Amino acid sequence: MRLSLPRFPTPSSLPPLPARDLVTLFQEYLPSPSPLLGAVDNAIPVPIKQLVAEAPLNRLFADAIAEGEFDEFEGRRIRLEINGGQPGITLGFWAGRLRVIDGAGEATIRGSISAFRTLAERKQDPDQLFFQRRLVIEGDTELGLALKNLLDSLEWNLRLRELLLRTR
Repeated sequence: MRLSLPRFPTPSSLPPLPARDLVTLFQEYLPSPSPLLGAVDNAIPVPIKQLVAEAPLNRLFADAIAEGEFDEFEGRRIRLEINGGQPGITLGFWAGRLRVIDGAGEATIRGSISAFRTLAERKQDPDQLFFQRRLVIEGDTELGLALKNLLDSLEWNLRLRELLLRTR
């Protein structure tokens, strides 16, 4: 007696998937990158994070800092975290500069990588991201909302190449 196995389509016989369907498929079936990112995050010393992140952040928000828009955050700490607790970065504002610091924040804004990307690229109203619970504020919610409102009110454009290469 011979068993007949089901015939599966070959990759070349399948219709191509639109890019958004492929991304949805990957998000559904691939493991979260958060544990790997968390391990990398924990292995990087804070001085290296400061070296990599502080200058671009201060360039990105230079006009707002010069105009005093960040003054109400003087001495305060806000943590931005990927869902799952790691990786994350704690930011403070001291002496007219945004700083990367070690430790917890007074407020934590937590969300998925895609939610932070949507926020940074200004593809969606920040309030919608919070109402949809794609971004969540914990701890000092007044401080977290003040930062959200400030970022929403500023004219800024996140272009990674320009941000990293510009010498202002």
